[in-house]
Formats: sequence, C-alpha cells, structure tokens
Amino acid sequence: MAAPFDLALEALGWIGTAAFATAGALAAARKRMDPVGFLLVAGVTAFGGGALRDLMLGLPVAWLTRPDLAILAAVFALLVFFVAPRIERRVALLLWADAAGMAVFAVLGAETASRAGAAAWVAVLMGVMTASFGGLIRDVICGEIPLILRREIYATAAAAGAGAFLALERLGAARTIAVAAGVLVAFITRAAALGGGWSLPAYGGQAARGAADPEPDADRNAEATNRISPGP
Repeated sequence: MAAPFDLALEALGWIGTAAFATAGALAAARKRMDPVGFLLVAGVTAFGGGALRDLMLGLPVAWLTRPDLAILAAVFALLVFFVAPRIERRVALLLWADAAGMAVFAVLGAETASRAGAAAWVAVLMGVMTASFGGLIRDVICGEIPLILRREIYATAAAAGAGAFLALERLGAARTIAVAAGVLVAFITRAAALGGGWSLPAYGGQAARGAADPEPDADRNAEATNRISPGP
C-alpha cells in the first residue's frame, strides 16, 4: 500500500496534469481549433516537458505508461471544448492549481534525472524542463511568444525547487524531507510572484533595427491564462 506522502504527491500530480491540460485547451479555444486540436495542445502542454526529459535521458517516456493521466488530460481537453468561457472565469483557481503541479513536477523531474545518474546541474535543468517546456511547445504551436521567455517567475521557481531538493538529497536528507522542501520552495516562490505581482525585468533598450514589435501589452487576458505551463 502506498505511503500517505506518495499518495499526496500523486494527488498533486493529478491536479497539475488537469490544470496544464486545461491551460492548453484554453489556448486552443482562443485559436478556435477543433476537438483534435484541443486534444493535441492539451496533451503537449501536460506531457511535453516530461517527454523531452525522458528522451534526453534515454528513459522510457513516462506518460506512455500512465493511461490514467492520458485519459485525464483528454477529458479536461474535451470539457474545455464545450465550456471554455466558464472555465476562463476561474483563471485564478487554475493558476494556484498549476503552481502546485509545477512544484511537484519540477522536483520529481529533477529526482528522475538524478536517479538516472545525471549531474546536479543537469538534474536541475531537467526539473525545469519537466515543469515548463510543455507550455513552451504549446505557445509555439499556437503562434505566441513562449511565456517562459517573458517576465513570468515560473521557470525560476521550478529551478529553485529542483535545486533545493538536490541540495538536500546530496546532504543525505531523507527523500520525504528533500522532496517536501523542494516542492515548498517552488510553490512558495511561485505563490509570492502571483500574490505580489513579481516579474523579472524585461529588456528596456532600443530594439534592433528591423525587429518586429512583440506588442507585450496586447491581450492581457490571454496572457493570464497562459501563465499555466505544464507537466510530466
């Protein structure tokens, strides 16, 4: 029987997967895609980062062994297809669910890399990739500037959580303590950014000659829902 700690991580993983799939489906809704498009964008948002991590580490792709998570993502994608306007009104709730999922995926992604024998800095990068690259793929598919290349404190929070986990692991801390501390660091960092409106400084100099204006102030409602990035 699974330990309560592992059950809690599993529950947070389900919440994160659902939040990431919903964010991807909302992006598909803004682009007026058909149900296949909803399934595709929701899927890459939820699982793209973890799949890239596994391929780079030479491991079996994790989500292919978890049909329950694939079904969960598909259900939420199709649900959004029918009720997208109602879900967009709950964007604040989605952001907090996403923060919890991001924190778990960043730490578990780093742990997966560490167990595969990766160096500490590689494990941190794999944690960040697990937590955020699904959103990057989603934005590329939808023709938008990837969120993690803008001001959001998201990949930074994932890196902080993954780094805290690895530091404690290398110091000999128990897995429960190391994982819990890493998840808390990532979640608190993201929560502080959301609550305080924190962001990284953007380039404020003169644009290169001929560069296109990215119009950072356009469609702020779309950017709010795009703050959700993805999972294992």
